[in-house]
Amino acid sequence: MENRFNIVIDTLGSDKGPDAILEGARIVLEENPNINLTLVGDQEVIKAKGLPIDRIKIIHAPETVTNYDNPVEAFYKKANVSVFKAAEECAKDENCIGMINAGNTGALLVGVLRFLLNEKRTRPCLAAILPNMAKGFTCLVDTGASIDCGPSQLIEFAHLGSDFMKKLYKIENPRVGLLSNGSEPTKGNHLVKETHPLLAKEEGINFVGNIEGNKALAGMCDVLVSEGFAGNQVLKNTEGTAVALITEIMKFGKKTGQEEIAQQIAGYLMKTYDFESLGAGIMLGARKYVLKCRGSSGPSAIRSACKILTNIMDNKTFYE
Repeated sequence: MENRFNIVIDTLGSDKGPDAILEGARIVLEENPNINLTLVGDQEVIKAKGLPIDRIKIIHAPETVTNYDNPVEAFYKKANVSVFKAAEECAKDENCIGMINAGNTGALLVGVLRFLLNEKRTRPCLAAILPNMAKGFTCLVDTGASIDCGPSQLIEFAHLGSDFMKKLYKIENPRVGLLSNGSEPTKGNHLVKETHPLLAKEEGINFVGNIEGNKALAGMCDVLVSEGFAGNQVLKNTEGTAVALITEIMKFGKKTGQEEIAQQIAGYLMKTYDFESLGAGIMLGARKYVLKCRGSSGPSAIRSACKILTNIMDNKTFYE
């Protein structure tokens, strides 16, 4: 019999509520007979979905960390937070290949720090794998897990991103860029200016210099390093620009009577920048794979995140 993978899914925290996450879980079970799921959240809501009981495990944890909570305080003050219970289960279950969460990023980071740190005890970072103009992918780190960073953290992020691209995309010597407001070494804020010379001499890092925001996805680097605030802005601006561009193309097609051509162009862009598929970031530095979906994620994002996990286990690329 084919080996079964187990995936832990935190069903709470999504803007669309647990039903959207559970619908994604239903699709995953239907499409993947070799996958079992551990579903963490309100057990009555989960049971009401009518999922096959022989392929799911339910952990009752009905509490969440809201955007108004301090994640560290919540860890000690709330007994049954779904994201913390999910991270704990992921760490304990030997058959578990990873976990999926669409809730509070800070809470997810606390859960990873408490239960899933790797043997080097490196501070994890949240990476997004984005398509670039060179028909490849760029690993953007960090995209929101660590807002206030020092140069040493950015260097750790560079190593984590490089190791990931070596392993998954078989890139022998990944090119590492540093996000800045200018390509010259003298450009950038204090953090960028301090980090630049350190990255340039860091052993094991193929540093190619500063990368400006408008070149972030030009394919000039395989790993783009940033602190979480700026990285998150790159990620969200990319999504917003893609959505705006697709909308304007459809408007132009309708206005000029070229709707068929407009639909073909928009369809190509939507396939390339499908943020329900690309919306799952990966927490690098954890000893198991932790995927962070966007708060607005629906069923297809959960399906895509599970696909990413199985691709990794099958030694395929992220979106193969």
